[in-house]
Amino acid sequence: MKTLPRMTDWLLGALVLSLLILALSPQQIPVSLYKINLIAIAGVVGYWLDRSLFPYARPDSFMATDLEEIENTVEVEDAPLQFELETFLQNDLLLAASMLRRAVIVAAAMIAVGLGA
Repeated sequence: MKTLPRMTDWLLGALVLSLLILALSPQQIPVSLYKINLIAIAGVVGYWLDRSLFPYARPDSFMATDLEEIENTVEVEDAPLQFELETFLQNDLLLAASMLRRAVIVAAAMIAVGLGA
C-alpha cells in the first residue's frame, strides 16, 4: 500500500484556503503570493546567513555513523571504549546544537520578515 507524502494534509488545507480567498476576494491573491514569496526568501537568507556565520560548524560536519568512524578520526591507539563513547556522544550533542542553531536563525529571519511585511 502506497502512502501519501508527508504534510499532504497541510498542502490540501492551504489549497482549499487559497481557493476560498480566490472565491471571496480575488484581488488578495497577489498579496498572498507576495507574502509567501517573502517568507520563502527569508528562509533561504536565514540558511545562508547561518552558513556564512558558522562555516566550520555545519551540522553535517558532526555526523558520525558509528564508533569505528570516531575511532579513525581520533587517532588514539588502544583508546578505551569509554573514551570512544564519550567522543561519539559529544559529536551527537554538537550535531544537535548546530541543527538547533540553524533552525533558530532561519526561524528568526522568517519571523522578522513576516512581521515587517
